[in-house]
Amino acid sequence: MQEGRVGSKGELFPSKEIREKLGLKACSKVVFTIEFGRLIVEPVPTIEEAIAMGTPVEITLEEFHKARRELSRQAEA
Repeated sequence: MQEGRVGSKGELFPSKEIREKLGLKACSKVVFTIEFGRLIVEPVPTIEEAIAMGTPVEITLEEFHKARRELSRQAEA
């Protein structure tokens, strides 16, 4: 377990070890999720990194629209 800190403006400052394990560099984008009272931080890959992963996602147009509507509902809540 590693400690970090919260800055005076609410910024989160994880330790260098955590940033290195997640591959986070300056200006990296992350996604925050709260699950069971815990903050989950996940790096968002760049387009180049996502393409290099080579894992195509197959989804129908109908599934895409359904997922988009659900995300919109969640964002409005």
